[in-house]
Amino acid sequence: MSYKIPEGKELRIAISGKSGCGNTTVSTLLSQQLGVTLINFTFRQLAAEKGLTLAQVIENAKTDDSYDVTVDTRQVELARKESCVLGSRLAIWMLKEADLKVYLLASDDTRARRILNREGGDLEEIKRFTAMRDSEDSRRYQKLYGIDNNDYAFADVVVDTATMNPEQIVQHILGELAKRALVTEQKD
Repeated sequence: MSYKIPEGKELRIAISGKSGCGNTTVSTLLSQQLGVTLINFTFRQLAAEKGLTLAQVIENAKTDDSYDVTVDTRQVELARKESCVLGSRLAIWMLKEADLKVYLLASDDTRARRILNREGGDLEEIKRFTAMRDSEDSRRYQKLYGIDNNDYAFADVVVDTATMNPEQIVQHILGELAKRALVTEQKD
């Protein structure tokens, strides 16, 4: 089964979740399924643009708000231009006009194991780094925008990613979009 955005309509889907929840994977697969732009401009991309490591950008962002503001502003500007899937830590909070807001969650242990599988390294070190990053992210989001990124109750869809693989999550989201008449099913 494939899905299509109705003729003459635009669709913006915001997907958020902490590091290791499958945000990038799910956002990528969903954008491919719908044939829309993926917007996933993160600290990782900013680090590459600036020739820094991710850890350096996170450290710099502790005292320089321009890192967050640059990333957050750029992705919302891009998302407002066309139908898209915006996948970011703050997508569901920042893209207020999103047609569907999806929050992905997973336990700290599940997230750390996924990061280990993706990037390699030492599991305990990954757990420490991820906990530090979560804490720093939460502190900055509260300071900059008054956003509590642990309060996602307003999301249209909340998915525990430990219970489904990325393809199943995408099918779940597509089903929700169809139920809301935001996409139509196409017979293959």
